[in-house]
Amino acid sequence: MAPKPVIAARLRRAPPILVCKKCLGRIDDGKKLRKALKSESKDRSAAQDVKPPRVVMTSCLGICPKRAVVVASAATLRDGKYLLLSETKATAEAISALMPD
Repeated sequence: MAPKPVIAARLRRAPPILVCKKCLGRIDDGKKLRKALKSESKDRSAAQDVKPPRVVMTSCLGICPKRAVVVASAATLRDGKYLLLSETKATAEAISALMPD
């Protein structure tokens, strides 16, 4: 019996949050922004009672803002949107868009 060419797998956690690695390296507090995204996503997932999403570094997403980081998730990509984060303070607002209820 031949194996199936495509197998669908269900996630046991929230869909990943995609962060442009190139943009993250371009801003001053890139490490702080990444840590803030991880922390906010853990807090949000605890409230939703799911495993927290992984924050995944990706290659260039093609937008390349000068002083911001491009971030996306399954929820924002479904709507055809990317988020541009310029400050670490904006992560709480971004997580609500990245992980809707």
